[in-house]
Amino acid sequence: MDRRAVSAARVLVTDLDGTLLGGDRRERRRLRDALARHPHIKVVFATGRSLASVRELLRDDPLIPIPHWVIADVGASVIDGPRMLHVDALEEQLRKGWPGAEQVRAGLSSFPQLVYQDGVAQEGRCSFHLDPTGLTGALRYAVKDLGCSWTYSSGRFFDVLPVGASKGNALELLRRGMGWARQGVLAVGDSLNDLSMLSTGTHAVVVANAEVALAAAAPAREEVHHSVWEGAAAVLEGMERLGWLDCRSVTVGYHRPPVRWIDGGWRSPCSPNGILPTLRSALADERLDAVWAAAHTGERAPTATAATAAGVSLSLLPLSPDRWAGYFHRACKETLWPALMSQPDLIRDLPEHWSDYERVNVAFARHIASLAAQGGTVWLHDYNLWLVPAVLKSRRPDLAVGLFHHTPFPQPEVFRRIPQAEQLISSLAYLDWAGFHTADSADNFRRLFTSAFRTAPRLGVHPLGIDRQAVAEMAKARLGQRRQGTGGDIQLVLSVERLDYAKAPVRKIQALDTLLTQTPQLREKMSYRLICPPPEPGIAAYDTTREELESAVDHINDRWATPAWQPVDYIPYNLDFPAVVDHYLDADVFWVTSLADGMNLTAQEYVTTHHATHRPGTLVLSRYAGVARHTGSAALLTDPHSEQDLVATLRTALAMPVADRTAHINRLHDLLDLPAPDQWARACITAIHRSRTPEVDAELPVVH
Repeated sequence: MDRRAVSAARVLVTDLDGTLLGGDRRERRRLRDALARHPHIKVVFATGRSLASVRELLRDDPLIPIPHWVIADVGASVIDGPRMLHVDALEEQLRKGWPGAEQVRAGLSSFPQLVYQDGVAQEGRCSFHLDPTGLTGALRYAVKDLGCSWTYSSGRFFDVLPVGASKGNALELLRRGMGWARQGVLAVGDSLNDLSMLSTGTHAVVVANAEVALAAAAPAREEVHHSVWEGAAAVLEGMERLGWLDCRSVTVGYHRPPVRWIDGGWRSPCSPNGILPTLRSALADERLDAVWAAAHTGERAPTATAATAAGVSLSLLPLSPDRWAGYFHRACKETLWPALMSQPDLIRDLPEHWSDYERVNVAFARHIASLAAQGGTVWLHDYNLWLVPAVLKSRRPDLAVGLFHHTPFPQPEVFRRIPQAEQLISSLAYLDWAGFHTADSADNFRRLFTSAFRTAPRLGVHPLGIDRQAVAEMAKARLGQRRQGTGGDIQLVLSVERLDYAKAPVRKIQALDTLLTQTPQLREKMSYRLICPPPEPGIAAYDTTREELESAVDHINDRWATPAWQPVDYIPYNLDFPAVVDHYLDADVFWVTSLADGMNLTAQEYVTTHHATHRPGTLVLSRYAGVARHTGSAALLTDPHSEQDLVATLRTALAMPVADRTAHINRLHDLLDLPAPDQWARACITAIHRSRTPEVDAELPVVH
């Protein structure tokens, strides 16, 4: 046997009831999955249960890991876990001098306060129920006269044991026999009968739900940690603190995974752009040593960590559908999203669902803490995880924590309309770094902290580009088989956006109606195609927008349609990316009217598609889209708050000569030379990592 390998072993010794079996089911599942990912961690049960009882648990509870060893019967038994057989050589030492259960019961028969635990399998011990008032000096002396020892736990369990038997003694015999170093052992317990194993000089954890008497009696050593978490969560924390888990240099936290679990397999997004593909492309670089933490709401979650088809290491946090609905559908979309979109009148105070938001953020923080290496970098994304920084930093102050806002960030007076604004600011103050697409958003964030008399985290402005090469190649490949457009002299105006009041889809339809009224000669000369897929089922925040949009589309088509033409082609469903590229190629004008927008990647895709295929085109762009900071007046900027401006700008776009459109696309393509997703991600991660270095300037450089 290689003694060096044995001495380097990592051994988790844990009580069962109240410890390994304690806490909510989600935390128990996380613990099981963590141990499954780290088979080198040897698991030892240390329990008052008997071998028969442990067997029943393993048979009936799928969340219990298979133990390597079992210390049973409060330390009177030692069992080989895989074979479920007693280790006679060790038990002989532990049970030396044991008079036998019958003699013990007879010797204590004069104590009526003792109630023998009938029906409970016991080996090498006698177990009784005992009220605390019954633990008298006379009883203690009677046990001693029998040549035995005793333990009392949970205010009711009185165990008479062989004089040399205890969980601590059994652990020491096993440890010495296996050659385990003390510093390689972690003992976790919740009751007084665990005190002996917490006192053997190993690392130890007292769980938050432990007996008060155990917490008071636990050795006052640096190696003994009193957790603020209960049961399984405390066991996980103990392993995290020792660095036992397979932690990564970079941990990405986003509420969604980069792939979807459908029909028993992982499915990747079709588009090469957007948050999910962007992060996936960055994390596929093995040199980054990164893991992606995301929620999973399916009824049958896959293994907690899985390598996706794109090579990303993924760690899933299981959430119930109800919890997800309260967190994402309600709190995120009805309380926070309106503020981000500078629509404070739409903010809803939902206390019953804000608690879901809090719980999910706490769960994410704990999950991320279990994945991040000591001194590692954590890269959070978006408003969905605004409460993570405070919880994460309280657990892991060693981490550099940054959060990138893919959305715009509102002015301070709008942010403060959020009912929980102070709670959110307090959490965001724990960030080391906050990133944004635009300087305006970064300045709004900074001013929020100034108005709150707090120091803002370090700030970075990192505008995101698209994978221009991938889009260009797709456009060229699709050109030869491109679907026919509207045909003839009809100009096609296109928008590609998700259903959201912030995209102002109804205002576009109303502006188009006004344009046809003012310029009736455009009838049958132009048409508008709106690709506008709905949000995921369950989100009610956009129901009014959908109803108003459908009504507006019906109205304009009823008013202006001819037998061979209608002004609006409304496509309310998702298309795969090649089909979207086909629509880009068809479009003479691309129309973006966001009331607020973090960056807007579809505008970049449209420009890249037309430039790669040498096709003329025109971009009508909301001045409130982040990408407008880079196009300037090279795009036809429009104000979606003004119907008159929407109408006038669209009219100008439709009248632009073909030669001007070609020059227009070429100029935009040059201006939109922004960092590709992988370059952008590396720059952000570097900025977070550097944010804790004192010599770094407070204002990180803008990445172009």
